[in-house]
Amino acid sequence: MSDTIGNLVDRVYREYLEPMDSVESYSYLTGGISSSDTTLGYANDMFSVEEEDSLDAGAIIEVGQELMFSTALNTVTNEITVTRGARGTTAAAHNAGDIIKITPAFPRKNVFDAVSDQIKNLYPTLFAVETISLVASTGYKLLGTYGTDGDTYNYLVAPLKAISQYTDWQAGSDQTGLKYNGVAIEMIDLPNPFVWTDDTQTERTKTYTTGPSVVHAVQFVGITAGHTVYVTFKKKFVAPTSETTTLSSVGLETEYEPIIMAGVAAQMLVGKDIKTVDARYITEQMATQNYPVGSSNTISSSLLRYQQLLIQQARSNLRSKYPEPVQLNSILYPT
Repeated sequence: MSDTIGNLVDRVYREYLEPMDSVESYSYLTGGISSSDTTLGYANDMFSVEEEDSLDAGAIIEVGQELMFSTALNTVTNEITVTRGARGTTAAAHNAGDIIKITPAFPRKNVFDAVSDQIKNLYPTLFAVETISLVASTGYKLLGTYGTDGDTYNYLVAPLKAISQYTDWQAGSDQTGLKYNGVAIEMIDLPNPFVWTDDTQTERTKTYTTGPSVVHAVQFVGITAGHTVYVTFKKKFVAPTSETTTLSSVGLETEYEPIIMAGVAAQMLVGKDIKTVDARYITEQMATQNYPVGSSNTISSSLLRYQQLLIQQARSNLRSKYPEPVQLNSILYPT
C-alpha cells in the first residue's frame, strides 16, 4: 500500500503503465543539479549507442516531474545541455541518482495531475471523514484559528455525528457510570474571508487562499458550554500539492487506491495506440482482480467500468458505516 502521492504514482506505473518487460530507456544523473543549471551529467553505461544518440539536440528528456529539451550532447564528458521546464513543467532541483528518461510515453507530471484529478472527482460519490475535538461554547464556534489557511476545515461539508461525554473523567471517580451521548449540532457557511471581533475586542480575519472559498463555524444545541464534543464531519478530498503529500492528509482510505489507479490508467491511455505487450499486461492485471477484459471492450472503457465497480463497493461501505443523519432545519440530531 502507498503512504504518499509519489508512492501512488509509482504504483500506477508499476501495475498499469510500465510492464517490467516494456520499461522505457533510462539512465540517471551522476551529479545533483539546481533549478537553474543547464548542463547535466548522465551515466552512459545505461544506454545503448542508439539510445545515447537519441539524446542529441531536439530530444525531450524527463527527470522527476520536469521535462527538458536537449540542445546539445557531449558523449565524451557524458553531459547534456538542456532547456529547463519544457512543455509547462517547472524547473526544479534534482539529486544525483535521479532517473533520466528519454521521450517518456507517460510523463510523470501528467500522471501526477491525473492522480490529482481522480482524487478530486471522487466527491460527492465518495467522501473523506474527519473527527475534530471541539469545546462547546455559547453562540457559534469558528472552525480553525484566525489567519491564512493553516488547516483544511474549508473542505468540510456537513457533520455526520457528534457525541460528548457529559460527565468529565476525574481522578479516583467511579468511571463505570460514565457514557457518551449524542449532541445536536449545526454547521454554518461563512464568507471567505470572514471578519469578527473576539472576546478581547480584537478584530480577527480568517482567510482561505486554497480549496473551497468558504469559512465554517458550528453551533451546538442542548449542551452546556465547556463540554468537549467529538464531531465527525463529511469532507471533500484535499487536493495534493506535491508527491510528498501523504494519502492520510488527502483523506484517502487504503481501499480507494485501486479506484484512483484504474481511473488514472484509463485517463492516460485514452487516444493512445497501446502496444500489444502493454495491452496484454493490463488485461492480466485486471483478470487478477476478477474483472477480465472482454474482446469487444477497449482497455480504457474496461478500466472505467472496473473503477465504477470499485466505487460502488466503497460507497456501500461508507453508507453502512456512516448512515445519513437526521436533520431538522439544518440541525443534526443524534439517532
